[in-house]
Amino acid sequence: MTSRDPAREGVLLLHGIARRAASLAGLERAFRAAGYATLNLDYPARKAPLEDLVERIAPEVAAFAGSVAALHMATHSMGGLLARALVTRHRPANLGRVVMLGPPNGGSEIADRLWRLAPYRLFFGPAGAQLTTTPDAALRALLGRVEYPLGIIAGDRSLSPLESWLMLPGPDDGRVTVARTKVAGMTDHVTLHATHSLMMNNATVVAQALHFVRVGRFATRAAHGPTGSGRRSWSRTG
Repeated sequence: MTSRDPAREGVLLLHGIARRAASLAGLERAFRAAGYATLNLDYPARKAPLEDLVERIAPEVAAFAGSVAALHMATHSMGGLLARALVTRHRPANLGRVVMLGPPNGGSEIADRLWRLAPYRLFFGPAGAQLTTTPDAALRALLGRVEYPLGIIAGDRSLSPLESWLMLPGPDDGRVTVARTKVAGMTDHVTLHATHSLMMNNATVVAQALHFVRVGRFATRAAHGPTGSGRRSWSRTG
């Protein structure tokens, strides 16, 4: 975390379910280089359900939010759901923009297939069962409505093509389909040729995340046209 300056804007980074804060170190460095204060939190993603995880991180997030001019968020995978829960229960008064990388906003068919199996439950814990495509009423209420600037980056490259073919209908990043990254109320959405596990280290993904936090939308085709990094599709609301 950088030194805290009340005049600076800050970025909260939230990692995915099977990761640690170190997985977002590259993304954090990019935000720091752009002048943002950062809080890259470690939290026990595999040890508790989302409703407990949000209470664990809330005090530290509140302290950080109070030290910056605006609090933005950048998340990977399940970290996006945790960010939504945080805004529902403990919305910072100075909430800025939120950018999500590969978020399972609509769940994942992989979780549908595997959450009843003991090895899956043992590894992913209570939160793993909350990643299915059929959330219960309590989880829907926890995630709340999206009424803030939200940009979503989806990937369409899988490192496990057979697994994707068997379990994920449509374009996907190996863990989440492009369609299920989306959520009602989002401001902008972009699909990049990146994989779920590595997208936070993809230079184009990082550039787009920075652009959204900076201006509230993703870069246009004119600014970032198709290159060797892969195909891109765009959808924008609002």
